[in-house]
Amino acid sequence: MSHELATTNGRTAMAYFGELPWHRLGTRLEEPATAAEAIEAASLDYKVCLCPLKTIYGEPVLGRRAVVREDSRQVLGVVGDSYMPIQNRECFNFLDGVVDDGGLRYHTAGALGRGERIWLLAKLPDTIRVKNSDDITEQFLLLSNSHNGGSALRVYFTPIRVVCANTLAVADRASHGRGVAIRHAGDMNAKIAQAREVLGLAKHFYDDLADKIDYLASYYPTPIQLEGYFKRLYPDPEAGNKTRAVNTRRKLLSLFEEGRGQDLPEIRHTAWAAVNAVTEHVDHHRPTRGRSPEERAEQRLRSQWFGSGARLKGRAWNLALDLANNN
Repeated sequence: MSHELATTNGRTAMAYFGELPWHRLGTRLEEPATAAEAIEAASLDYKVCLCPLKTIYGEPVLGRRAVVREDSRQVLGVVGDSYMPIQNRECFNFLDGVVDDGGLRYHTAGALGRGERIWLLAKLPDTIRVKNSDDITEQFLLLSNSHNGGSALRVYFTPIRVVCANTLAVADRASHGRGVAIRHAGDMNAKIAQAREVLGLAKHFYDDLADKIDYLASYYPTPIQLEGYFKRLYPDPEAGNKTRAVNTRRKLLSLFEEGRGQDLPEIRHTAWAAVNAVTEHVDHHRPTRGRSPEERAEQRLRSQWFGSGARLKGRAWNLALDLANNN
């Protein structure tokens, strides 16, 4: 399978604004969408329900229920009795509640597999302009939810640098993550209301982020410091061939000098440029396994948002702050 996008009545369950996605599927939005527009365009207007399980002999399976997609009657997963589904429309309503004036707009939305996992990428109204330059970072919220018990509903603060479409991963040392998570259990209305209050802190998060980016963009590491920075991210193996690590560090140095947007005078050769070299490598150049270009592109997307790529970018962010603070 070259991609894992779900379908609804023959339509690919994805909508996008901007450039054509890697899989060349989905409904193109002429402009960023409202929640109602995105739900329809991405074919996410389906519900799930919980159904009892029985053995082949007709006996009930205690303590377990099936999560069933109502329109197709497909089983998306098997969960425990405490599991509470969060419907797709509730996910959109959840994000819409972050911006009181309805200013939230959706750039991407879609579903994977049979519809057991969905994501929404929504842009907040404000932007970050680094050192009053043309280097602009837009403020996004990324929501991911599952209908199979595989994960909680999670919302991440996701800054995206416009000049190169790099997704910054900011690792919070205190919480070991960005944003909030809501388990599929208990009083869901109370949890969503509480999370909305937490997400109200997004403005404070981005205000603090702007200050830190300007701070990184004002520090110029020496060549030796820069070499040490990349080596901490990609150290030589204790045993075996060092070629891969060496080549990766060379690539990072090249991206530091000549990557997308690195020619802007306000950020050139700064610690911020070093962070951007890592994010560009992860988002656009890092080798990814897969049987086809489309499958590799999908795995890269998963990695840069939720997996090892996000963790690597978060580590790059923290190390850059350490570098600037300790010198």
